Amino acid sequence: MSKNKSGLKISYNSPVVLGFTLICLISLVLSSITHGASNQLVFSVYRSSLLSPLTYIRFFGHIFGHADWEHFFGNITYILLLGPLLEEKYGKTDMIMIIAITAFVTGLINFIFFPHVMLLGASGVVFAFILLSSFTGFQNGKIPLTFIIVAVIYIGQQVYNGIFIHNNISELTHIIGGLIGSVFGFVENKFKR
Repeated sequence: MSKNKSGLKISYNSPVVLGFTLICLISLVLSSITHGASNQLVFSVYRSSLLSPLTYIRFFGHIFGHADWEHFFGNITYILLLGPLLEEKYGKTDMIMIIAITAFVTGLINFIFFPHVMLLGASGVVFAFILLSSFTGFQNGKIPLTFIIVAVIYIGQQVYNGIFIHNNISELTHIIGGLIGSVFGFVENKFKR
């Protein structure tokens, strides 16, 4: 924590989110320096030999890789907006757990079902955070209307895009991330209160 002359302090308020952001930034810089080789080696997931230890690292590492600065800023803006509030509510351990589960599940599904697609980026985590954040008002067994609206808008948009728009964006990763955030938010708020 640093203090300036006006008495204001800068606090390291969200270590998991800030650490995640830093790893993503380092990964992007490495990708720029290596002309994408580091992304292919560690920071993306695709079908590769199960005998290679890097295959298992990529199941988690793909969430740190980004194709370019625009991709990075798009994801990190949401992470930095939503993450600190979620980390304050759920704590460091739960945040690490939801990030790791999202990484593993989206990586494994891409590995199994999309053998020729190289997946990278934190958008699955972003969607997990978006849907999880709508559970902050959950109380006494009532599902917040905001959750229903957010789920319909975000998941519906991804289903529509997946069916009608052909681009390089993995809508399935977004949907899976959103489902993981929803399940986590429901379980955490219903059974741990």
